[in-house]
Amino acid sequence: MSGIVGFVGMSHSPFVGLLPPGGPEDPGGLFVADAARVAAAVGALAPDAVVVIGPDHFHANFYDQMPPFVLGVEEAVGFGDFGSTAGPLPVATRLAWSTQRGLADAGFDLTLSYSLTVDHGVVQGYEMVCGGIGIPLVPLVVNTAAPPLPGMERCVALGTALGAAIRASDFPGRVLVVASGGLSHWLPSNDPRDPNVVGERRAALIHGRQDTRAFAAAREPRVRAMGGDPNARVNAEWDRWFLRQLRVPDLDAVTALGHEKLELEAGSGGHEIRGWLVGAAAVGRPLVWDSYEAVPQWITGMGIGATFDVD
Repeated sequence: MSGIVGFVGMSHSPFVGLLPPGGPEDPGGLFVADAARVAAAVGALAPDAVVVIGPDHFHANFYDQMPPFVLGVEEAVGFGDFGSTAGPLPVATRLAWSTQRGLADAGFDLTLSYSLTVDHGVVQGYEMVCGGIGIPLVPLVVNTAAPPLPGMERCVALGTALGAAIRASDFPGRVLVVASGGLSHWLPSNDPRDPNVVGERRAALIHGRQDTRAFAAAREPRVRAMGGDPNARVNAEWDRWFLRQLRVPDLDAVTALGHEKLELEAGSGGHEIRGWLVGAAAVGRPLVWDSYEAVPQWITGMGIGATFDVD
């Protein structure tokens, strides 16, 4: 049987690499320093595999088919956006399949991928926490891009089943659970039903799979242009409240917000906390340490939380 040896939740942002801090006093300096602290702890923990939960930013999933959850079971390929690793990533296939069986038995029929493309929403946290890409991973992508989104209660239920599936797995090793998602941040709508999402942009959200590289090349300059604004909207008070709920823990207080209130308080990008909810529920223990820095220049609040030696 596998043992879950810890959980790390952390924000991600394209601007971690695009606008890196020059020192600890620069925007993002605290986050980068504390991410290194967590990476050192993970190195000492020496997990044999890591389950990584995160979103996709229209590099693999589009509105021709938009699954709520996708599990990679054989190959994972980094898209390479915003400085994240491009190309093949090591996959813990035995753990992936065993986890899939456990989730299916619990009533979760996840979409399966034998060759899953993952972007910085999965890869950035994986790289930062694990000190590179040497530890085999099981990637689990949660749709947080635009409605219809999986309910937050459903994400917690999935996390609970995920933890049970990992613990019952025939994978003979130590498993770390990592969840990555921005905290509060406000992004342009990606909802094809939005009357303001029109023309080529709307077509790309639906048909971008036909040429993912072309879609990414058109979108990336718009993303880059958002960075560096010290007045970009971040709700630091809400972000700190959310981290406190994971320390209690009280996930019910978070799920009780519902879709609309979550978006009101944390922005459209705040829906990425669904990944945190899945991971925290899988481990089933409170955070024992967390760190937070509001970084408007990176378009999001940058939080990290961790608990180790769970089993």
